[in-house]
Amino acid sequence: MSPNLELNQRVAERRAAGEHIIHLGFGESRLPVFGPLADRLRAGTDRNAYGPVQGDPGARAAAAGYFTRRRLPTEPAQIVLAPGSKPLLMALNLVLPGDVLLPRPAWNTYAPQAALAGKRALSVPIPEACGGVPDPAALRAALTTARRDGADPRTLVLTLPDNPTGTLAGPELIREICAIAEEENLTLVSDEIYRDVLHDPATPFLSPAEVAPDRTVVTSGLSKSLALGGWRVGVARFPGTARGDALRDGVLSVASEVWSTLAGPMQNVAAYAFAEPPELRAHLDRSARLHGAVARAVHRIFTAAGARCRPPTGAFYVYPDFAPRRAEFAALGATGSAALRDLLLDRAGLAVLAGHLLGDDPGALRFKVATSMLYGDTTEEQWQALAADDPLTVPHVAAALADIETGLAAVTAG
Repeated sequence: MSPNLELNQRVAERRAAGEHIIHLGFGESRLPVFGPLADRLRAGTDRNAYGPVQGDPGARAAAAGYFTRRRLPTEPAQIVLAPGSKPLLMALNLVLPGDVLLPRPAWNTYAPQAALAGKRALSVPIPEACGGVPDPAALRAALTTARRDGADPRTLVLTLPDNPTGTLAGPELIREICAIAEEENLTLVSDEIYRDVLHDPATPFLSPAEVAPDRTVVTSGLSKSLALGGWRVGVARFPGTARGDALRDGVLSVASEVWSTLAGPMQNVAAYAFAEPPELRAHLDRSARLHGAVARAVHRIFTAAGARCRPPTGAFYVYPDFAPRRAEFAALGATGSAALRDLLLDRAGLAVLAGHLLGDDPGALRFKVATSMLYGDTTEEQWQALAADDPLTVPHVAAALADIETGLAAVTAG
């Protein structure tokens, strides 16, 4: 089972047994459904026939407009819609030749999907400044080593903004990675599902598809920005070239045999969401503000507890590193990420996703913290957090943050 889904199940079982657990290990945008999205879903309930494998024309036109407004001129023919971005990423693994290069750490689905497709997943350390991309010098070295050892690296996956570090690679770094991709003839798969979860809309965002348009496939979806993980709406944008057409057709071949089509009611949802009417944009802005405020608060708590941690700028994650407190944690039996995860759960009631499950060094004291689970357990609480001028003053949010502080203090107490 996927590690984050397994942890989600583990937390549910312990809560059912009466334990108080702060769940920080599952990357779900814990927000209520925006009303007009539910209206579009209800309006589409009579769409019970099979639809086009690629997605219906109206929804694809809306998605093409979405990308065009982000400096990526796009025609509807370049778009494929699917039940989530995960199937699209898996289909790309099945269609693209060669092995796959990943940043280390990376979202825990990338490597298993590569393995399912019969490929090697070759991880490359991220730079000091951010996650989601490999360090350029380390990437060049990894390519040389991989080819010498008989691997065939052809695809590089990037995550912008990043899961698990909650950071965004800057434009200069993206240009450097794209230059290497051009030199080495790599296909870039840019997972931009968190693009609309930038905490500050003024933050510069450069998609690899702007720099290397002929070799970049962009994937995205509505699970994170609009908290629709259970509705499963994903999108891919292919290059507008003959090779892009061939990649798209290969993915459609996989789609026709695996998921057939995006569900008809979800085509309604996609057409509305990707058109981005003003009321939806306002909702996205409120959501991003909430994500940023809580992520920064959690970052402060972990750094105050002695962890090194990159400041979050997007998504809803932080990635603490307790290397500065290694001696203290070693005395408690935590000499790696798995043992530290167990220590935090058993002694502090904090559920986190251990770094080794994300491709990180098992001996490192690093883990992913998902901050979006702190907005409330009920729809009423979540709307309250969204509406607040200062989400950190909302009682249930403040209480959850205090529980994290108390739990971290309890780990080394006594």
